[in-house]
Amino acid sequence: MQLFASAGKAKALQRTTGTSLSPPPNTVRISGDLDTILKLESSPLIAAIFSFERLTHLFYSPINCLLAYSAVIRRHLIRALAGYNNNHHYHRNRMQSLTSGATLEADALKILKSITPALDPSRHKGQAGRIAVIGGCREYTGAPYFAAISALKIGADLSHVFCTKDAAPVIKSYSPELIVHPILEESYSVRDEDKRSISAQVLAEVDKWMERFDCLVVGPGLGRDPFLLDCVSEIMKHARQSNVPIVIDGDGLFLVTNCLDLVNGYPLAILTPNVNEYKRLVQKVLNCEVNDQDAHEQLLSLAKGIGGVTILRKGKSDLISDGEAVRSVSIYGSPRRCGGQGDILSGSVAVFVAWARQRILAADGKLSMNPMMLGCIAGSALMRKAALLAFEHKRRSTLTSDIIECLGRSLENICPVNIC
Repeated sequence: MQLFASAGKAKALQRTTGTSLSPPPNTVRISGDLDTILKLESSPLIAAIFSFERLTHLFYSPINCLLAYSAVIRRHLIRALAGYNNNHHYHRNRMQSLTSGATLEADALKILKSITPALDPSRHKGQAGRIAVIGGCREYTGAPYFAAISALKIGADLSHVFCTKDAAPVIKSYSPELIVHPILEESYSVRDEDKRSISAQVLAEVDKWMERFDCLVVGPGLGRDPFLLDCVSEIMKHARQSNVPIVIDGDGLFLVTNCLDLVNGYPLAILTPNVNEYKRLVQKVLNCEVNDQDAHEQLLSLAKGIGGVTILRKGKSDLISDGEAVRSVSIYGSPRRCGGQGDILSGSVAVFVAWARQRILAADGKLSMNPMMLGCIAGSALMRKAALLAFEHKRRSTLTSDIIECLGRSLENICPVNIC
């Protein structure tokens, strides 16, 4: 296989050598000036074509030896030959990675389709999911709204927010679609002698609703007020007693990291840490630093170390483990990292967990994968698809609200209503 430069160079070489330049079969013809040709080498396709044997033939071809008289070409050939092994393995691994990524994406979307329920007029309100978000305080009202409204946009029937009294009017003003419960209290508004009775009142109010919920999301906009966290700890204990799945994000992870017994050994708990939250969990549970070179094994060990909870480690690729297996969602999302995407993810995961559990019940428990894992994979996949769709339209100005508006369209693209 020979590499042909521009037509002018080819004619000059023909005059010099008297050799015909009619290209043999399977010749790769590359036209253009030298700069263009050199730039093409960085293309994975061209790099893949440059196998060692072809490069050797190129270098020793009588015609192309003259090409090597050009200092630019000579440097290029030497560099290509010297770096062959590394480049060959790099591009082979990259192609394998692309193939693997495509397979993983197909698997994730297949899971999403399999657990998304059909729209059926015979179903009644609530059967497509009742989600509750525990979070929202004076400083943070956006996060619980993002999580709760995302659940509705994906297809949950009802979405509740349990927040502080200060946060409730603000969250209600964002959307009339949400059911907002202003029952949580912070330390500044409670006297020490009243804390026990108020905590009991909070629990009693949440307990009235607990059995109705298909999933709780704990943490978005929660804050770190000590009394508030104590109340939420009790809510989580009651949810666990009622076998309600819990997705834990944001300050809920701060709470859990400092009190692992809240989730230890609870298979219906999902933790969704970002890079810093994951680092703290690893240090607390495994007593070591994060090891990205062995990320899958470390995540597996971490999930096992917390008694088989499911962990969704957020990152360039989302890694998910329940202590038994590790799955990756590598669907390309948005390069724009606006705040609030984690809240969308937690709401999305909550809905798909509810649907996955319904799907397993309908299949008499015959699905092989943990419904917590299924919910994480589907929620991550949809979130990434929506983020990409939003970014394609808004680019640098993409906001969390733009991604939320793309959730429904992204789900429709993957799982159209008429064939679900």
